[in-house]
Amino acid sequence: MEKDYGHKPVLLEECLQALDIKPAGTYLDGTLGRAGHALELLRRLPAGRFVGIDRDLAAIEAARERLAAYAGRVTLLHGNFRDLGDLLREAGISCLDGMLFDLGVSSPQLDEPRRGFSYMHDAPLDMRMDETEALDAFQVVNTWSGDELRRILYEYGEERYAPRIAQTIVRRRQESPIRTTGELAEVIRSAMPAAALREKQHPAKRSFQAIRIAVNGELEALPPMLEAAVENLAPGGRLAVITFHSLEDRIVKQAMRTLATGCTCPPEFPVCVCGKKPKLRLVTRKPIVSGREELEGNPRARSAKLRVAERTEFL
Repeated sequence: MEKDYGHKPVLLEECLQALDIKPAGTYLDGTLGRAGHALELLRRLPAGRFVGIDRDLAAIEAARERLAAYAGRVTLLHGNFRDLGDLLREAGISCLDGMLFDLGVSSPQLDEPRRGFSYMHDAPLDMRMDETEALDAFQVVNTWSGDELRRILYEYGEERYAPRIAQTIVRRRQESPIRTTGELAEVIRSAMPAAALREKQHPAKRSFQAIRIAVNGELEALPPMLEAAVENLAPGGRLAVITFHSLEDRIVKQAMRTLATGCTCPPEFPVCVCGKKPKLRLVTRKPIVSGREELEGNPRARSAKLRVAERTEFL
């Protein structure tokens, strides 16, 4: 029996189908996690090569163990997918046949209290996906200005009570630093009106999401990753990206549409003078979402959206 790695890969069958796997191809998982997607991909890749990237060293080590049977055909890289182009260049890898990016926080990160991602456990404020990075949630909460806190809560968490929460955090930290997830969750709760506390979701959910995104620079990493992914795909290669909230999905959708557009000349021009050719073909116009069976077994898949595009022949 295979060891339980504490993570169910989201939209697994849909991803494998979307990648249109060539048995001798080269494929990349840029958000390796606990290698759930990677393992199933390798099982369909009898003569190919697999590249896995993750910014979490614990994920790299867990994946190394889980993929040990395929070690001769596996390359694991520690790094941020923001630096995808550099990571591939340094490893001597190009012209991949497919790339997958699952932008969700992995279940082990959420479920391991000491990582400080969850408002359900009281733990030191951390939230770093890469524990070698300097910036953590403690610094964001205790040193960023009230205006900056309000901005990230509103923009990254889409939190309508962002001004009240930011003011309460600043007022509370003047008494003593906010050191744990439990303390932060209570501060957020105290800033919310009674009506908000009656909502189904936890009052700290949106704020914790916003702080996590800020700590890890998640949104800023997407444009350079998407650009590098397209430049390193072979013609006909597939790019599959799973997002979990509207901000990510908006960035991915717009980037794919722009790269699939090609000519940007005004419509009144009789001929193209910009010379731009489409780099992608959209495989899915609308995102693929989880079906009822997956949602029953994995509630965290509820907000997942998969978008897929294919590299054109224009290089």
